[in-house]
Amino acid sequence: MDTITVNGIRLEHEIRGDGEPVLLISPVLADGFAPLVAEPALAGSHRLIRYHKRGWSGSTHTPGPVSVADHVADALALLDGLGIERAHVAGHSSGAAVAAQLAQDRPERVATVSLLELSLLSVPAGDAFFAQAAPAFEAYAEGDAERALGLFMSMVSGMEPERCRALLDERMPGSVEQAVKDADTFFGIELPALAEWRFGPDEAAAIRRPVLSVLGSDTRPLWVEVAAFLRSNVPDIEECVIDGVGHLLHIERSRRVAEELARFLARHPIGS
Repeated sequence: MDTITVNGIRLEHEIRGDGEPVLLISPVLADGFAPLVAEPALAGSHRLIRYHKRGWSGSTHTPGPVSVADHVADALALLDGLGIERAHVAGHSSGAAVAAQLAQDRPERVATVSLLELSLLSVPAGDAFFAQAAPAFEAYAEGDAERALGLFMSMVSGMEPERCRALLDERMPGSVEQAVKDADTFFGIELPALAEWRFGPDEAAAIRRPVLSVLGSDTRPLWVEVAAFLRSNVPDIEECVIDGVGHLLHIERSRRVAEELARFLARHPIGS
């Protein structure tokens, strides 16, 4: 990947395709959007920019706390450094939180927002989510980062650990090993920042850009509840459901997700 220095930190990034720019913001798996950017339906019509947020992979690791607002500042600085004035923005899980906050803070820089199963832990299902993740937190506290990541990814994906690991190894070789190396970022910085992030009805209503909410049909109750929250509060929202998948929807069915994103972006070009 290429590197750029912004906000005093180094960010790894990759640009693929031609057309209107789309900034892709990943959560725990730094290369989570890699399968999506390889899909011709999206890369054939858009300039796709995926990057490793601070604390992930070869980007600069800084001490915590690192808030959602800090990631927004980094994303804006990355766009500035690449000479991009306005872009479509898409994020998955905690990366979707950064995308949503970016659309609130700097709407003039954002054309559309695509939220792939936004992780919003303040909804009622958030407490159950934390309870289900307790074994992963315990494994991390005991110093077993690999087991902690395996338990967490199995829980959020709805897959048995072996199947989840096999999927990630197939679609993104080396991603699990890198996530284990970045476990301190995930458990010590990313999750606490997400838990502190505030995104209520007023904040959702403040997003005045077209929004696409993407949901897996077999996902966990947390993301079903978040999708309902978005549906009720975001003024200009469309929703699409990807059949037969859960939280790793864009990894399991990258072609279908790419096609849905491409159709949404085509309906809302930057110049409109």
